[in-house]
Amino acid sequence: MRMKPTGDLTLIKKMNTSIVLDAVIKNAPLSRARISELTGLNKATVSSLVQDLIDNQLVVEIGPGESSGGRKPLMLLFHEAAGYAIGIDLGVNYIRGMLVDLRGGVIAEHRQQVKRKFKELPLELLIASIEMLMDKAPRSRYGVVGIGIGVPGIVDDGGVILFAPNMKLSQVDLKAKLEKRFSLPVTIDNEANAGAQGEQKYGAGRGIANQIYVSVGIGIGTGIILNKELYKGASGFSGELGHLSIQYDGKPCACGNQGCWELYASENALLEQAASLGFESLEELLQAAECGDEQVISLFDSIGDYLGAGIANIVNVFNPEAVIIGNRMSRAAEWLKPAIEEAVGKRTLSFHRDRLRILFAELQEESAVRGAAYYAIDSFFTKIKS
Repeated sequence: MRMKPTGDLTLIKKMNTSIVLDAVIKNAPLSRARISELTGLNKATVSSLVQDLIDNQLVVEIGPGESSGGRKPLMLLFHEAAGYAIGIDLGVNYIRGMLVDLRGGVIAEHRQQVKRKFKELPLELLIASIEMLMDKAPRSRYGVVGIGIGVPGIVDDGGVILFAPNMKLSQVDLKAKLEKRFSLPVTIDNEANAGAQGEQKYGAGRGIANQIYVSVGIGIGTGIILNKELYKGASGFSGELGHLSIQYDGKPCACGNQGCWELYASENALLEQAASLGFESLEELLQAAECGDEQVISLFDSIGDYLGAGIANIVNVFNPEAVIIGNRMSRAAEWLKPAIEEAVGKRTLSFHRDRLRILFAELQEESAVRGAAYYAIDSFFTKIKS
């Protein structure tokens, strides 16, 4: 007995719907005929799929475009206001949140400092931040479609924070806690991975196939993008390059190692050295550097040298097109960049250095929160298309 090809036809329709939606997102405004040209799908199929997308409020018609002869075609746009996503950057001493539309456009922001006891997740503050952002979401067809969170630590595929040394956390099932509370899909990833995604989609990394994002905050994390895809390693835990040993018998690190890169090149390292000068925050140091304080500028230069030493190791291993420095320390680009470039110039192989660009995050401190929101958007589209 011959089987009906129902399942295969359904799969083909879903695949073609995904192709058409991607064409609209990337190329709008465009006509049905143009979608047919771009995708290779016949006009009848495109017309049917576009109508489905219009019915589902993911695509809208905006009126006639230019005609090449004959009737003017109706132009199509992606409807980014059909739903919204929440991104959270859960830092060691802060929570930064954003509400974005389905194109990643920022609708609302919320940031707060967090004073907490180590080994305790600031769950109630995190929930309150998410609720505050949800309340700001305009009414839409799909509402808030999901939550993405970046955390400074090792996270498994199930959304469990396995180890966050700078937060003194281990084995925290954050995904389960939040999905139970909000009944929404939740994606948890390492903060540097989220930052890499944020810069690739919306910032300095657009159009760069091979790039390493270096998140320099209280600690240092890295997000590795190779051939336009986030590289996570065999177990999903790649990118902990802040714990490269750059000094064999160096300071003890919270991770259990000694001489880790982040102990010498992070915001924390900067503040430890600045304490003897009477400074207590990055903001104070930035202001002093702006005013020409030579001691502070020299301190940034020293941190930049250490940053460059670690970046040189990364360049020699991965041979990227660009290294993007992000998170809070990216605000000191003016005083860090010369020392970084000098150190990288001295310590990298010339073959690796020829086409290398040292960039600072276009989104500055917002790379991770924008990337976290992108995770939620991507998860929604994956569900819609499957």
